[in-house]
Amino acid sequence: MAASDTTAREFTVTRIFNAPRDVVWKAWTERDALEEWWGPKGCAIEVEQLDVSPGGTFHYAMEMKEGCKWWGIFHYEEVVKPERIVFVNSFSNEAGEITRAPFSDNWPKEIRNVVTFHEEGGKTRLELRGRPVNVSAEEQAMFEGMFGSMNQGFGGTFDQLDDYLATQK
Repeated sequence: MAASDTTAREFTVTRIFNAPRDVVWKAWTERDALEEWWGPKGCAIEVEQLDVSPGGTFHYAMEMKEGCKWWGIFHYEEVVKPERIVFVNSFSNEAGEITRAPFSDNWPKEIRNVVTFHEEGGKTRLELRGRPVNVSAEEQAMFEGMFGSMNQGFGGTFDQLDDYLATQK
């Protein structure tokens, strides 16, 4: 049984960054910046491909602390500078083909994310909302069951973004 888009819960995380919106936007759209902050805390990111435009991709490798390498890919659907980025995020292989997550066969293969950037007095309020695409009820349950872990993960990732942004002043 598939999870309904109307009943599926959405993951949301909001963070205020002490940097102007255009600086935060650049951090999300430039290769060198993404290699500095994107991904789980403590892993090294290598950008294989980056085209931040509708139909473009961000294909990257994550060198995990344990020495293994995980791959990920964004497929950009909408890019409205400097306000909004919509992308579908997936695990992938080295060739950029969508794969299952290395940690679970029940993790959704595709998650649509909407990131909005709000200027607030020289700071930026960023909101990320994510929802799986075309998932089974089991995959949706797995996604919703991981909200706590995802909050921790994005917390660490956004801590890295904070650190990166502090170097951009």
